[in-house]
Amino acid sequence: MSTRKLETDLFGRETDFEYSEHWIGYALLGLRLVMGWTFFYAGITKVLDPEWTAAGFLLNAIPEGNPFGGLWATLANEWVWLIDPLNAWGLMLVGLCLLLGALVRWAAIWGAVMMLFYWAAALPLANGIVIDDHIVYALLLFGLGAFGAGRIFGLDGYLEETSLVQRYPKLRLFLG
Repeated sequence: MSTRKLETDLFGRETDFEYSEHWIGYALLGLRLVMGWTFFYAGITKVLDPEWTAAGFLLNAIPEGNPFGGLWATLANEWVWLIDPLNAWGLMLVGLCLLLGALVRWAAIWGAVMMLFYWAAALPLANGIVIDDHIVYALLLFGLGAFGAGRIFGLDGYLEETSLVQRYPKLRLFLG
């Protein structure tokens, strides 16, 4: 079992630690698949339900005192035609990308953005001051993208070898 040493600068302070490549691989794969299923299932149930709409949540489930209360009501009344497909298809596609290990960094960014919107809709938090499950998910997605978890039993490793990505190496920013 191979170990490596990570040396980096965090918040202006040098730090280093050893980690097991073997177990990091399993952990990243497991986290990617669990997050992928969580997103995919949440999205596919909405996509397949013709009666589903975010309007009910936006109008009735936002906590009293939410600093963005007016925004959610506007979205529910005037923008639901856009919010519903963005939410349902966004969840499903982010989940699918994570499950397949394809475009993982791109999916992680948009998944984290969705989680930040959900977090803002949950304010003020009933069980915490700042941190709830949405922030945890957003940071987990950040980690999956930062580690390039799509290369571990995913399609991103294959996509990086395509002639398109070879010709346009900046596309690697979306893979991994």
